[in-house]
Amino acid sequence: MEELYQNYKGYAFSIAYRMLGVVADAEDAVQDTFAELQRRDRSGIQNIKAYVAKGVTNRCLNMLNSARSRRETYIGEWLPEPVSTGYDGPEAEAERKDSLSYAFLVLLERLAPTERAVFVLREAFQYDYEEIAGMVGKTESNCRQIFSRAKRTLQAERAATSPSPSPGYGAVKENLLRRFTAAFTSYDVGGMLKLLGEHPVLVADGGGQEVHTILRPMTGRKGVLALLTSRRVMHYLREWEQHYGIVNGEPGLIFTHRGEIKGVICLIPDRSGEQIQNIYLMMDPAKMSRITVHPETPRS
Repeated sequence: MEELYQNYKGYAFSIAYRMLGVVADAEDAVQDTFAELQRRDRSGIQNIKAYVAKGVTNRCLNMLNSARSRRETYIGEWLPEPVSTGYDGPEAEAERKDSLSYAFLVLLERLAPTERAVFVLREAFQYDYEEIAGMVGKTESNCRQIFSRAKRTLQAERAATSPSPSPGYGAVKENLLRRFTAAFTSYDVGGMLKLLGEHPVLVADGGGQEVHTILRPMTGRKGVLALLTSRRVMHYLREWEQHYGIVNGEPGLIFTHRGEIKGVICLIPDRSGEQIQNIYLMMDPAKMSRITVHPETPRS
């Protein structure tokens, strides 16, 4: 059992994290899956990897259904928990890395639980529809329809931002991040205006009532520009130390104060790679524990 756990826990976590967007919940789903596996007779299991995938998927579906009501009463916007590179486990390195990106996780929030399960299993882990049907308790035909519907739901929003990461994508994002940091820390209105796309969106998650931040997404260049260059709103971000780090496999901006992680910014470029389409600001203290910083501090 210990060998099975070591071999498949990273794989199970990579499914659960994409399904749930919260590390602690994903870990709970993994632990419950292996606890059930330990209790049962394993001699009849022909494909242990698929069995683990089915077990963790079903637990995630139950957790997502119960979480929906909690998120409806959440004060402000709810964003997935960011993670630093490497936390997803070595098994997940073989999976499609773009399915770990923060933009991908945010898009998944648009889907209902079963849609999310089918989409993740097909898009990120390349299961065929027959296998997915057995995991989610639907027919193969239903799973095809669910996947098509989920893909249509996400295509419109995906089309506005960069395509799947390609060679050089990381360098493009890092350059954009450095330009953003320079403009942000110096209140450079002109520089920030050049960076913002035609219809930028800024979303912040303060953990419900934990941290004071903007409660609703800000859309449009005028409003986003005003927030990012205001000397009153989010001024504390400039008072904290700023670091570059890898967040969900891509460059991100991390804020610390006295060694404590206080916030994370993930930028999503438009198709040109020269301007910003979406800005996600995570400040929920409960979602900071899986972030590590790079020793380099950005220069203004």
